[in-house]
Amino acid sequence: MRSLVGCCGLILAFLLSCTEQAEKQRKAVSSQGTDCTQIKALSPQASSGVYVIQPPGVKTPFKVHCEMRPDGGWTVFQRRSGGAVYFNRKWAAYKNGFGNLTQDHWLGLKKVFSLTKSGTKKWIMRVDLWDHDGGTAFAEYRDFTLGSGKAAFKLHVGKYRGNAGDAIRGAYPGIDQNGYGFSTTDRDNDGCSPCIFGDIAQRECSFSDGGGWWYSTCGSASLNGDWHPAGDHIGWASGLHWQTWKTRAPYSLKATRMMIKSVLKDPTRI
Repeated sequence: MRSLVGCCGLILAFLLSCTEQAEKQRKAVSSQGTDCTQIKALSPQASSGVYVIQPPGVKTPFKVHCEMRPDGGWTVFQRRSGGAVYFNRKWAAYKNGFGNLTQDHWLGLKKVFSLTKSGTKKWIMRVDLWDHDGGTAFAEYRDFTLGSGKAAFKLHVGKYRGNAGDAIRGAYPGIDQNGYGFSTTDRDNDGCSPCIFGDIAQRECSFSDGGGWWYSTCGSASLNGDWHPAGDHIGWASGLHWQTWKTRAPYSLKATRMMIKSVLKDPTRI
């Protein structure tokens, strides 16, 4: 009898331990906010780092890197700083995300869409750029949204401000990327059928530029191509390009970061 009681006690202790572990895991993945902007608003002293968010209508929380700035909390969805993470990937990878949230990564089109489809918020996208000479620049776009997967995660941006130039709308007329779906080497949604560059006819921008992007014909912004180190960053079509800032031959950037911040819609505005 004592042996039976002892066994029951061990089983009970084991079950309690499993329950405690499950509760710890549940708490570990519980949402800390709907997005980084809300987390910063609720905890003004919050520091930059990885947080768990759960946008409205999303069943499963997911992790993001939040950049906590004086102007609010920004949800990072792209970061480049070197060649450790390979960005020349196919549709599924860009849809679901890849890389390390604390380092270089792409959050995933599906997750960015789940954030921007909110009916109560508007979004600002910020693009931060670094060159190989110590220079920096930025571009911000109001009213940033992505379309659904069925719409190829079509890009929409509103009014621009910054000192990097509006490369999404183009360094010259006719190459506006606003309104185009996302393209990869296995999913062509660009505006080339084909595009003519001098004596070269090009059907798919992703093959020459590298990586996935909202290509038009093909455009002057492309931040997901191959990363090139200093001394080997000029003349590559497949580099990290923002041609309204660095245009020569073209110039491949040293580092980039793309992130979004939410703002509540003003019900008084039409």
